[in-house]
Amino acid sequence: MAPRTAAPSRHTAAPAYDGRRAWLITAMIVTFMVINFADKSVLGFAAVPIMEELDLSNSTYGLVSSSFYFLFSLSGLLVGFLSTRISSRVLLFGMTLLWAVAQLPVLFLASVPTLMAGRILLGAAEGPAASMSMHALYKWFPPERRGLPSALQIGGAALGTLIAAPVVTWLIEGFGWRSAYAVLAAVSAAWALLWWRVGHDGPYDHKRMATESSGPGLPYRRILLTGTVLGSVSSAFGAAWALSLSHAWLPAYFRTQLDMSAEAAATTISVISGFGLMLLLAVSPFVDALKSRGVTSRWSGGAVQSIAVCGAGCAMAAFPFVDVSGPRLVLIALAFGGTAIAIPLHYMTTAEVVPPAQRGAVFGIVAGVGTLPGLVAPFLTGHLIDAADTPSAGYTTAFLTAGAVMLMAGAFALAAIRPERDARRLGLVGGPQTSG
Repeated sequence: MAPRTAAPSRHTAAPAYDGRRAWLITAMIVTFMVINFADKSVLGFAAVPIMEELDLSNSTYGLVSSSFYFLFSLSGLLVGFLSTRISSRVLLFGMTLLWAVAQLPVLFLASVPTLMAGRILLGAAEGPAASMSMHALYKWFPPERRGLPSALQIGGAALGTLIAAPVVTWLIEGFGWRSAYAVLAAVSAAWALLWWRVGHDGPYDHKRMATESSGPGLPYRRILLTGTVLGSVSSAFGAAWALSLSHAWLPAYFRTQLDMSAEAAATTISVISGFGLMLLLAVSPFVDALKSRGVTSRWSGGAVQSIAVCGAGCAMAAFPFVDVSGPRLVLIALAFGGTAIAIPLHYMTTAEVVPPAQRGAVFGIVAGVGTLPGLVAPFLTGHLIDAADTPSAGYTTAFLTAGAVMLMAGAFALAAIRPERDARRLGLVGGPQTSG
């Protein structure tokens, strides 16, 4: 742990901004996130043929899906602390190589143990992915330029699902579900090799900024117990509940409950992901416009993400009771795509109350705790489906539960996120340093 107090940083010359290199790194990291979410969602797209081939119950499939998160949060936390000593280049390279390895077991033996082993390894390697790639991105942009790159980084997640839905479904339908695993392994390995060549740390590296500081960092306990960090974690928690259901159960729900073909389900999921991507691309200029008018971060960042999670929670609870196809699909899009803007904003609000040298570690903790729903929601949903009188009733109970969790998480975030107040209390004052 760091000492109890933090001395203010002395003024230093701002690092040089290399726009061309910064946007090359941004493109690499967006691609990283595309692959990340394609890897993450492949099990969901292959759920029906896998369950049929291996004769899995809903509960067993839910357990396999949840196993992705067994080490997800822990690895996110541990790698967050390692990021203070190991370069982003090395961390992201190692992660993607492990993604490739994690896809291989089921190619040789398809069974519940090999499915779980691959998902556990993949989860451990992807746990730090979002936070560490955001951390790597921040090393190339000054605080006032991070809004659009942050939105694009998270946009890679929506883009990953948008692309993966038709491509992975085409592979599964045309060549069998194992082919999707093989292709994703090859793509992950190829990205890792390219990143090793171009993915160096930028001029806004936390290590450089730490050496220019005249004092030590803040105790992690003080940072983590601020309302802003707790509220940001709560926002992420609500969004992650919807996201984990989307990956694990939404394709199966479309096929088994709404009688969609595999291609129609993939198209619908692509549309939902496209909606989330549009929200992500719109959120940065919207937040910037609010701030240019003097709106505080509490309202421009905190309230926007909180309301998005609450609104998605209402849609989640409502759509199982709507029988008309068009309005039901609109509500499903709001439920599973509406939380997209909470992801970049919860990182941005957290960054405002964290010294740069400690940002990677705190991002890791926030991501680790915020994604815990993935450990619970898929398995709980499978159990509810098996325990109900009908699968339809089980899905309804699962979606109502999700809606309640999201509403509570969003309401807490709305009340707790106050970056300006918490930055003052922590002694983080002054322009760029406040943003972390």
